[in-house]
Amino acid sequence: MLTALKRLPGNTVELTITIPWTMVQSTYERILNELLKEVELPGFRRGKAPKDLALKQINESKVYEEVLKEMVPKIYADSVKEQGLQPIISPHIEVLEAKAKADWKLKITTCEKPEISLGNYREAVRKLHDKSGKIWVPGEDKDDKKPKEPTVGELLEALYTEIKVDLSPLILEQEVNRMLSNLIEQTQKLGLTIEQYLAAQNKTSDSIRDEYTAQAKKTLGLEFALEDIAEAEKVTVEPAEIGSVIKNAKTEAERRNLESQRYYIGSILRRQKTLSQLLKPAIVKV
Repeated sequence: MLTALKRLPGNTVELTITIPWTMVQSTYERILNELLKEVELPGFRRGKAPKDLALKQINESKVYEEVLKEMVPKIYADSVKEQGLQPIISPHIEVLEAKAKADWKLKITTCEKPEISLGNYREAVRKLHDKSGKIWVPGEDKDDKKPKEPTVGELLEALYTEIKVDLSPLILEQEVNRMLSNLIEQTQKLGLTIEQYLAAQNKTSDSIRDEYTAQAKKTLGLEFALEDIAEAEKVTVEPAEIGSVIKNAKTEAERRNLESQRYYIGSILRRQKTLSQLLKPAIVKV
């Protein structure tokens, strides 16, 4: 198997994988024989028709599809390991060539964690606290006023002015499509079509996609940046904290589901703790 790697903007990774027919052949023949066993022709019991006649009933694309479904996960995993990659999303797979008795070729595209610049985020947070501390409410003694703690929204805005995150178009598209799917689901619950909803909001499919793209850039950018800020601020999450979340599950099924998502829960808790830490003026050091 031969893998060619190409790096694209946003830490997008394109793998072009050539699979020798000798690697494909045994899987191809086994799946073909399994499909032949299901063929029924007049005058013959199922799977007993002459092979040359039965082959005419087989959809070759179906054979290729089943072969790829079985082989691709391992091929992808092996290529990722060979190239030392750390993908953060599910891969996009394109079949370039797939034909019996010839080498097969795939193009698999994925992405790694984006490049992140945190800028002078501590200075931005310090300025936010200074600004909040200067708020004075009429009727209060200016000398006795207490600093007003910034909101999470204000903190995120301050961070977003400093950070720079080079997002892969793949992860951005994935997030926008998720948001659009949620929108369609919500409109259906209201008994509306997406067209009716857009018309009521005076929006078009292009404008809503642009709106969601801007939202996704901000949301994903902040999520990735907060991971790096957590590292810089030495914010950690203990196993007991994750266990406490799982313990609060209402049902056994929910508990099992949460148990399988320990890493995800930990990442959410870490972001929350990072934001809480940045909201405390005493810890902000420039």
